[in-house]
Amino acid sequence: MYHFVYVTFPSRDEAVGIARHILKKKLAACVNFWKIDSMYWWEGEIQEDQEVAMIIKTKAEKFSELRDEIKKLHSYTTPCICALQVEEGNLEFLRWIDSIVEE
Repeated sequence: MYHFVYVTFPSRDEAVGIARHILKKKLAACVNFWKIDSMYWWEGEIQEDQEVAMIIKTKAEKFSELRDEIKKLHSYTTPCICALQVEEGNLEFLRWIDSIVEE
């Protein structure tokens, strides 16, 4: 089983630094980034910010360790770290994830 993990960050620098960390630890095979405009409730007020979103491609059994590493390094008090289960996909791509992400 595989997960695509969605995470948001306050800046590209922070996102890239954490991505590099989790890739070096072989907790992920690939990370994608894009800029987003966000609106959300925080401390009783609606906030508007520009953020960077990330999708991390990994194995499902690595999610807990991956989440803990991100939380340890992330600057947000309550970071969004949500796993989307991947049940089907291009088998060659999924095998590639297997070849990178360590058991």
